[in-house]
Amino acid sequence: MGEPRRHREVPNDHGAKHVAIVMDGNGRWANARGLPRTDGHKAGESALMDVIAGAIEAGVTVLSVYAFSTENWKRSPREVSFLMGYSREVIRTRRDELDSWGVKIVWSGRQARLWGSVLKELKEAERLTRGNSTIVLNFCVNYGGRAEIADAATELALDVQRGKIRPSQIDPDLIGQYMYQPDLPDVDLFIRTGGEQRTSNFLLWESSYAEYMFVDVAWPDFDRRTLWECLARYSTRERRFGGAQDVVADR
Repeated sequence: MGEPRRHREVPNDHGAKHVAIVMDGNGRWANARGLPRTDGHKAGESALMDVIAGAIEAGVTVLSVYAFSTENWKRSPREVSFLMGYSREVIRTRRDELDSWGVKIVWSGRQARLWGSVLKELKEAERLTRGNSTIVLNFCVNYGGRAEIADAATELALDVQRGKIRPSQIDPDLIGQYMYQPDLPDVDLFIRTGGEQRTSNFLLWESSYAEYMFVDVAWPDFDRRTLWECLARYSTRERRFGGAQDVVADR
C-alpha cells in the first residue's frame, strides 16, 4: 500500500465519478486462514487505504464505503464491540494521512445507538477535512438505505406540517434533498466484494441507476488494481437511464 501516485495502468476515461463499495468478505477471509473474524476486519483497513489512493489516481471524486450497517447490530456483542472500537481507531489514526491526501471525510448514518466516541471521531474528521477537494470519502457507519429513506420522509413530512413545503411540490428531486448527503452525485458504479450478489440495503436511493459489479475477491484482497479493473469494465457499459435507441444491423 502506498500514497496516491500515477501508474500507467490507471484508467483515465472511465467516466465514473461516484463509486460505492460494500466491503464484504472480511470474516470469511479470516476464517479460511484459521483466524478470528476480527483479524479479517483488521486486514480490511489496508485494503481501504489502498483503494482510496487508487480512486484518487483514477480521478474518482466520491467514494462511499459501507463500514457498519443498521443490520450489523444483530451480530454477536463481541463483534459489534470490536467493529465500533475499530471504526473509531481507524478514523482517529488515519484521518491525518487522509487529510494530507486531500480527502474530505463525510459521515452518513443514524446517530441513534452509535457509540458516542465513534460519533466524536467522525465529527472531528469532518471538521478537519472539510476544506479538502481531491475526493470525498463518504464513510457510512450505522447506515441503512431504508433507514435513510425513512428519515428523509420523516423530515419532509415535518416540513409539510410546518408549512415549509406543499404536498404538490414533492417530487424525486425534492426528496433527494432530504437524504443524508444531498450534495453528493448519484452512484455511478456499485461494487460488492466477497462473492455475494446483493445490495444489502446500501445507498438504495442514490444507486437507482448505478452499474453493479459483484466481485469474487474478498475485501482484504481487493486493492487499487482490482478497482481499476472494475472502472475499466464500467467504461464499456452503455448507460441509458431508461432511454433506448434502435441500432439496425447492417445487412
